[in-house]
Amino acid sequence: MSEVIGTSRLEDALSACEQSLGYRFQDRTLLRRCLTHSSIARTRLDSNERLEFLGDAILGTVVCELLFHKYPEKTEGELTRIKSVVVSRTTCAKLSADLRLGDFLQLGKGLSDFERIPLSIQAAVFESIVAGLYLDGGMDVVKPFLTRLIEPEIDRTVESTHGRNYKSLLQQLVQKNQRGTPLYQLLDECGPDHSKCFKIAAVVGVDAFPPAWGPNKKEAEQRAAENAWCQLQGESPPFDADDGPFEIH
Repeated sequence: MSEVIGTSRLEDALSACEQSLGYRFQDRTLLRRCLTHSSIARTRLDSNERLEFLGDAILGTVVCELLFHKYPEKTEGELTRIKSVVVSRTTCAKLSADLRLGDFLQLGKGLSDFERIPLSIQAAVFESIVAGLYLDGGMDVVKPFLTRLIEPEIDRTVESTHGRNYKSLLQQLVQKNQRGTPLYQLLDECGPDHSKCFKIAAVVGVDAFPPAWGPNKKEAEQRAAENAWCQLQGESPPFDADDGPFEIH
C-alpha cells in the first residue's frame, strides 16, 4: 500500500483481508492497527508492534498444545526443536504470504517502493493478525484459525526431520549434475558444553548455500542440506540462519 490511502480504499483493503482470513472483525480499528507498520504510523504505539508481541506468545502457546497432544511419544527436546521451526520467522512469513497479508499492509513510502516486502515484516504482520483475532474473537476464533494453517507445517517439519535424509538427497542431486560432493562448513556454535548448538552451511564447489542451526552437528548438517536441496530445486530454504534451534526471534 502507498503512504497515503483514501478511506474507501482502506475499507476495501480491510474487507479483502477479512475475506482472506475467513473472519469478520467486530472492531475494524483493531484490524487496521494489525496492518499498520511503524513506518507509516503516527507513533510506534499506533503501529502493529505491540500486537506482534502478543501474537508471538499466542502462536507459541497454540503450537505447544498441538505438539503436546499430537506427539505423546516425543520428548521435550524433540518437541522444542519442532516448535522452533514451526513458529520461526521463515514459517510466519510463508503463512503471511499464503494469506496475501502483504497486499493489505499499510507501509511508509520507503518500504512500499520495494518490489518485495522484507521477510521480517511479513512475519510480523502474521503475528499481529494472530493477536488481532485473539483480541477480537478470543481463543475460540484464533485456535482453529492457527490449527488449520499450522498443522501442515508441523507435518512437513516432522517429515523433513525424520522421514528424509537430505544429505543423501543433496549428494545424489549434485552428483547427477556433476557438481562434485557437498561439504559442510561449521560457521558458528553457541551454548554451554552440555547443550551446544551449531550453525552449518552446505558448500558445493564455490557455492555456499544458506546455513542452518541445529542442536547437534548431525541435525545442523541435515538442515543445511535441506536448505541447499530446496534452493537447487527452486524452492525457498526452510531454515532461517537467524532462527536458532531454541531462539525464535
